[in-house]
Amino acid sequence: MKLYSSPGACSLADHIALHWAGATFDVQLVDRAQRREPAFLALNPAGAVPVLEHDGWVLTQNAAILHYIADLHPQAGLAGTTPREAAEVNRWLSFLNADVHPAFHPLFGSTAFLEDAGTIDKTKDAARAKLRGLFERLDGQLEGRDWLTGTRSLADPYLFVVLRWARATGVDLSGLSNLDAFAKRMRADAGVKAAMEAEGL
Repeated sequence: MKLYSSPGACSLADHIALHWAGATFDVQLVDRAQRREPAFLALNPAGAVPVLEHDGWVLTQNAAILHYIADLHPQAGLAGTTPREAAEVNRWLSFLNADVHPAFHPLFGSTAFLEDAGTIDKTKDAARAKLRGLFERLDGQLEGRDWLTGTRSLADPYLFVVLRWARATGVDLSGLSNLDAFAKRMRADAGVKAAMEAEGL
């Protein structure tokens, strides 16, 4: 099994999940230029990570890869062990994948086509304000919990990734003490440390 990842990208979540699952895998790091090369585009025409290769089969899309890892290693319990637990994992994984992740797009340059610096700055400020609200919801969910769903799951590495992005892009996380404690727990985790070291983070 091989994971294609870019350092600090959302593929870091899959990298951590592979460690948590106890999987046997290799990681190939690719930068932006390498993701535009024909060999990589043959794996994923979108030129994006993560990409997972397994027994000659290629899987893309972060949520799909995370679930595949969990399905291959059910003993790790990363997708929940009951229908209700699985639904909670899906709820928060979907929230991170469909609500939080896309909200970063203006901060990653998606509005650069506007050309006017003032307008671009406004889109970034609006994105940061929206993200603040989303992270407040996540902080509330973590009240009294070490993990988003109460037990360690696929959602937690994804949350760790977007928290890193938030700090790097100036999103206001002040006063969100549950998120701060969560980030500290994650940074102390052996699987997280291994993934980050392998990605040079």
